[in-house]
Amino acid sequence: MTGNRRTFLKGMGGALCSSALLGDTAPDWKKQIGLELFTVRDLMQKDFEGTIARVAEIGYKEVEPATGYNNLEPKQFRAMLDRYGLTMPSTHSGATDGPDLEKQLEGFQIMGLKYTEVRGGGGRGGGGGRGQGAGAAPAPPPAAGAPPDGAGRGRGAGMGRGPGGPGGPPPRNAQSVESVKRSAEQLNKYGAVVKKFGMKMLIHNHTGEFELLDDGRQTQYDVLLAETDPELVAMQLDIGWASVAGKNILEMFARNPGRYELWHVKDAIDIRNLDPRMTPSERQRIAKLVPVGLGEVDYRSIFAAAKVAGLKHFCIEQDSASQWGDSMAASRVSFQNLVRILS
Repeated sequence: MTGNRRTFLKGMGGALCSSALLGDTAPDWKKQIGLELFTVRDLMQKDFEGTIARVAEIGYKEVEPATGYNNLEPKQFRAMLDRYGLTMPSTHSGATDGPDLEKQLEGFQIMGLKYTEVRGGGGRGGGGGRGQGAGAAPAPPPAAGAPPDGAGRGRGAGMGRGPGGPGGPPPRNAQSVESVKRSAEQLNKYGAVVKKFGMKMLIHNHTGEFELLDDGRQTQYDVLLAETDPELVAMQLDIGWASVAGKNILEMFARNPGRYELWHVKDAIDIRNLDPRMTPSERQRIAKLVPVGLGEVDYRSIFAAAKVAGLKHFCIEQDSASQWGDSMAASRVSFQNLVRILS
């Protein structure tokens, strides 16, 4: 460990201890562990509500959908969540811009959502039966910088070809700083709309957001952080993909405190000792996703810095859980390991 990193971590720990001495009580994160339902999508295709019931039985308290709302109306979906003692603060089955955008957001409000995405109208359609019914909409396109559908996952970047091995997005041309600024402007505009319904826009990352832009200095993530309004837009930090991309999570928190209201808690192996000359996309092709606690991401220190990050909600996700063996078993292992880490 370098001297600078040692000093940084020591300072971070001191700040956290000082907060405790001042009487700030940290939330008991064990009581609100969420699951990104993309993890168990193979089971949900066969038995949507039964899978929800099994997720709740494990002990999960929150869920985040990525494949729609099972053709249920918002009140029906909310009633289903209530039956199993679940809440749904965020979604990846977002709204679509158009004449009925506010009607969709009214439905989201009924379902209890606080964070959403909005895809531009006229974009390519969602696939795989994603989100029908009032208040539901096709899933948004992958985050900018991610490969298109068919490049492995269907919902943004990811391994998607099993628990490991070659794969991932192909090399891409550098995006322009100006195009990312225009995207940030649009996010702020949508943020002003969803704010009327008590929500914020969310930005979720994969690895491509950490590639350099055309100026050779900034990344897409840098520009989005700088150009979006924190009152309207929250960062949903996929800690697993950011770690694979070579980012230091604690340093990210320290540079932009309070911006990371949402987390995807994801773990991976084969991310240490990678050639520093590798791009984030190249790193993604090597990393293997595993249940939380079986990989190399230090979630004990990351959760210790939750207050600095501004954490409000988080969910476990393992994109390749079904290929790992059994997606529900993988979800159970992740839950149990995270409880242990947080205890």
